[in-house]
Amino acid sequence: MSQVRSLNRVILIGRVGRDPEVTHIPSLGKDVAKFSIATSEGYMDKNQQWQDITEWHNIVAWDYAAKKVERSLGKGSLVLIEGKLKTRKWQDKESGQDRRTTEVYAESVIPLEKANRENSGYSRESDNKGGGGYGQRGGNYNGYKENSPGPQAPPEVQIDDMPYDESNDPF
Repeated sequence: MSQVRSLNRVILIGRVGRDPEVTHIPSLGKDVAKFSIATSEGYMDKNQQWQDITEWHNIVAWDYAAKKVERSLGKGSLVLIEGKLKTRKWQDKESGQDRRTTEVYAESVIPLEKANRENSGYSRESDNKGGGGYGQRGGNYNGYKENSPGPQAPPEVQIDDMPYDESNDPF
């Protein structure tokens, strides 16, 4: 057995791309939820133009996590997923070729907004009105309230204001 330790851990915060598909598997007596989330980041290109990059992640949640997904997530929901990567092999029915899919097996699903789901599904407009859960700011999609100056910079912290304990200094 190897002496080297390894770690397979994924933490994602993103928006759900479509309503999750939740299925009960009678042979296992378990529920499974499958959905995707998008994470975005950006950079300034050489022409000083902002470029957005969106990455899509396939998520699989079992049992309790699947029930939580069914109750609290819909298309557009902001969610934190913690889990591990798993790659599974399958055969394409049309071409007969072997394929691989990498998925995030969610061990923890934490909605970051209060879902306001009516019968037909999730509504971003209803999500942005009124008080809500984590990350909820009200206003439009970008989190700005109408007629507000937008996000405010955090207050400056002076180095002199921070507590310092010399006993923890490694130098």
